[in-house]
Amino acid sequence: MKALLATVCCSLGLLVAGAVHATEQQNKMKTCNADAGKKELKGDERKAFMSTCLSAKAEAPVDGKTAQQNKMKTCNADAGKKELKGDERKKFMSECLKG
Repeated sequence: MKALLATVCCSLGLLVAGAVHATEQQNKMKTCNADAGKKELKGDERKAFMSTCLSAKAEAPVDGKTAQQNKMKTCNADAGKKELKGDERKKFMSECLKG
């Protein structure tokens, strides 16, 4: 019974780890595809861009912070300068972090 329980737990762990990796890859694919679209790349040029983009390692942290953390800091400061509150601030932050 203990062996069965251990096997089930290990299987679930592997399943979750695989799902996390798949989600990261999907997000990377989505981002690279959007960037290629913005640059209006076609054919071989697009294939080369996508290959490079998808194989690129995660951005190295700057000052010990990731690019997303730095973006959050900048957007937060901009929202503060504009003195945004409540729903206006949420909307601004959402748009800022997307762009």
